[in-house]
Amino acid sequence: MLKWFRRRRTPGRVLTLRSRGESSDATRVDFAELAPDVDTFLGQAAYLQLGYFETLSQLITATPDLAGKESLSRAAGAALIKHRDLVALIRDRGDDPTTIMLPFREQLEQFRRTTRGERSMETLLSVHVTAGILDDFYHALASSYGETGRRVSRILEADDDRGAIVDIIGEAIEGDGEWRSILSLWGRRLVGDTLLVARAALSTQDALDLAAEKRVEPVFTELMAAHSRRMDAMGLNA
Repeated sequence: MLKWFRRRRTPGRVLTLRSRGESSDATRVDFAELAPDVDTFLGQAAYLQLGYFETLSQLITATPDLAGKESLSRAAGAALIKHRDLVALIRDRGDDPTTIMLPFREQLEQFRRTTRGERSMETLLSVHVTAGILDDFYHALASSYGETGRRVSRILEADDDRGAIVDIIGEAIEGDGEWRSILSLWGRRLVGDTLLVARAALSTQDALDLAAEKRVEPVFTELMAAHSRRMDAMGLNA
């Protein structure tokens, strides 16, 4: 799965991970020839949001109670809005969104299949965990792309309405304590698959790989810290 990120690289970029809306305490990592080209960045980000929308829409169908359907519809709608905004940005750049996203369709669909649980509750957690980590990652990468990146940041900073997922998972744990261990284990599995996606976007084929990994390690440390906070908020062990 790693090969699909390896397209033309643009040197001299800066990766910054910060709390959304904050810049004073940014973790800043300078690197060369690691960030993907802008088409790769936009194509992946847009297709990921489309995938979250599709998965949540399927979960709405599988959810029996009306309140749950309505809550999940808000989260699905938020993902669709982000997808549409990213598509609009691609069009504003004079490109065709389908052309930009198509190279990543097969691989991202495989990622969705890999991170889809056998039970709806696991799939709900998959959306929350993978979208949380990758939204943070692409928000960090956005600082590499000038005004285009700033627009992407504003799109990703919009409310994701995934609080409903936290509530649903919390209610499930209260109703059956076994869900805590099941979902904690599932969440740990998801992290590995999701970080592979992020790391592949930064990987290189030359002798600088090890040094580059060390330089961007603080970013992944921050990604994991944010993930741990999300898991803690649901009463799950990261």
